[in-house]
Amino acid sequence: MPDVIIPGPAGRLEGRYSPSEDPTAPIALILHAHPLGGGNMENPTVDMMYDAFRKRGFATLRFNFRGVGRSQGSYDQGLGELSDAATVLDWVQGYNQGARFCWVAGHSFGAWIGMQLLMRRPEIAGFISVAPPTNMYDFTFLAPCPASGIIVHGGADKIVPADDVERVMSKVRVQKGIEITTEVVPDANHLFSDHLEELQRHVEAYLDAHLPGVEKERAERQITGKR
Repeated sequence: MPDVIIPGPAGRLEGRYSPSEDPTAPIALILHAHPLGGGNMENPTVDMMYDAFRKRGFATLRFNFRGVGRSQGSYDQGLGELSDAATVLDWVQGYNQGARFCWVAGHSFGAWIGMQLLMRRPEIAGFISVAPPTNMYDFTFLAPCPASGIIVHGGADKIVPADDVERVMSKVRVQKGIEITTEVVPDANHLFSDHLEELQRHVEAYLDAHLPGVEKERAERQITGKR
């Protein structure tokens, strides 16, 4: 799990990178919660998702957004952070040019950034969004959502109420064949304090159930030449 320093749009970005032994392994990018609310790449939710992908053979990277930890720059209302995420994805793809596809996973603010990145990068084949802040940010950019994924939120979340997540995501249009799965951890708060194991079970069960289908679909795309 080597520490890495990545040249970013506003200076150096600090990350943790776990390469895969398979040169065609997929890539996973993990994004942390709000930089001004204590979010960083060492948060338990980020660490858990990082390990979930790493154990499944992904080339896996997590990093600190600008202004967090040793990453240079300062908070930029999401615009700069989206640029950070795109730059980091470019960096890891440079070391994994044979990667079959990518996934993006994020917690709260990181889920919002990740889903924006998803709309811009056709190589992203799936997503995990934990407690997406649907009451704080506009999610209408998902029009339509181009990849399947899972949203997990806490039933006792007082920062982003579960009803709001359900209301917003029920209105999201998806492309043909795409499905957004929603799961609720009944007593979990926004940080999933004391409920990390339940969150982990949802994340890992989703990956194990859906990765074979993603592998098949992306292989078929390569044969037909579709992006």
